[in-house]
Amino acid sequence: MGLEIIPVIDLRCRLVVRAVMGRRELYRPIETPLSGSANPEDVVRGLMTLYPFKTIYVADLDAIEGTGDNTRVVEKLRERFAHLDIWTDNGVATDDAIHAWLDEDRGTLVLGSESQATGAVARGFKDNPRLVLSLDFRGGAFQGPTELLDPTYWPDRVIAMSLARIGGAAGPDFERLGELRGLARRHGIYAAGGVRGREDLARLAEMGVKGALVATALHDGRLAGHEIAQFA
Repeated sequence: MGLEIIPVIDLRCRLVVRAVMGRRELYRPIETPLSGSANPEDVVRGLMTLYPFKTIYVADLDAIEGTGDNTRVVEKLRERFAHLDIWTDNGVATDDAIHAWLDEDRGTLVLGSESQATGAVARGFKDNPRLVLSLDFRGGAFQGPTELLDPTYWPDRVIAMSLARIGGAAGPDFERLGELRGLARRHGIYAAGGVRGREDLARLAEMGVKGALVATALHDGRLAGHEIAQFA
C-alpha cells in the first residue's frame, strides 16, 4: 500500500507557522512537541526524528503573498538537510524566474495555480522533472486560470491543494481527488489539506493517490512513525 507522506513547512518571517483552515492571516509561529522552537531547522530536525522522510514541502508564504521572501531560509535547509528533496512553492510565475531556479539547482519547484496569470508558464515547463504543479482550491472554487485543469498542462506530479481544509479536521476532499485521479494519465496525484490520520491515508492509497502532504496530524501526534512506515 504505497503512499509517500510529505511533511509541510509553512514559512513566514523566517519562522515555521501553523496553518489554520487555510486562513493565512491567522497563522502564528508553530508550537509542536517535535521541536523546542519555530526555527525551520529545528522543526525539520524534529520531523526527521518521527520518521526518515525523503521529501519536505516548503511554502514561502511571504513570497507567495508578495511581502518578502524566505529564500535564504530555504537555502539553509537545503544545505543542512542535503539528503532531502525539498519542494518549494514561492509564488513563482514567470519563465525567467523558473529558468533562474533551474539554473541555480535549487531543488524541486512547485508552481501554485493561485500565483499564475495564465497556464502558459506551467505548460511550457510541464516536461521538466523538477517541476510540480499545485492545483489550488478554496472551497468549491479553483484558484487560478481554468486551463490548468486540463491534464495536457500537467507535469508528472500534481498536487490537489484544498486550502480551506489545511489545518482543519474536515478530512481530505476525496470527491475532488477522485475526479482529478480520473483525469490523470501518467500523472501522480498528491493530496494536500485535511489529512487527519491513518484512516485517511489508507483511503487515499486505495484511490491510487501517489502521496499526501501532511502537517497538523504529524505535530498533533495523530500519525506515528510506525503508521507512516506502513505506507512506505
